[in-house]
Amino acid sequence: MGSGKLGLDGRPGLAAALAKAARLKCPVIVSKLDRLSREVAFISGLMARGVPFIVAELGADVDPFVLHLFAALSQKERQLISQRTRDALAPLVGTGRLGNKTNLAEAQARGRAGNVAASAAFAARVMPLVGRLKDGGLSMNAIAGQLNASNMPTMRWGGRWTAKAVSRVVSAASVS
Repeated sequence: MGSGKLGLDGRPGLAAALAKAARLKCPVIVSKLDRLSREVAFISGLMARGVPFIVAELGADVDPFVLHLFAALSQKERQLISQRTRDALAPLVGTGRLGNKTNLAEAQARGRAGNVAASAAFAARVMPLVGRLKDGGLSMNAIAGQLNASNMPTMRWGGRWTAKAVSRVVSAASVS
């Protein structure tokens, strides 16, 4: 639903949830008040417009005064978090370790090298099975089907094997 510090314009998910709740004549339920907003004015505005919401952490029948108190505490905590972050980052400003783009090419190269190494390691782990299937005369498509049928995980968690993914494993294994 977006950051709790944004207004309704910057949070289309929340706007949609509020609209749907109004259409269904039911409240919006959030786990904690700061998930809805960390701004007293926003919470007060919802309450003033009669927008029903329930904060699970506080219960369904929480007093509006208590909601205002918690909203004020959330807003103060947002300010404290912001100040702590600025204080923690202040020593890094100007050291080249923060916001300095002079080492961008080096960082990108190191990132690519890490990705290549991870791909090679993954290919090495699955290549024995892929190799046996390939040596058995199966096409890349058929190998992908076999891997999916056996619930063999892809490098990206939750992904499905495709002929292209199998081909990339074969290529990565032959490079290393």
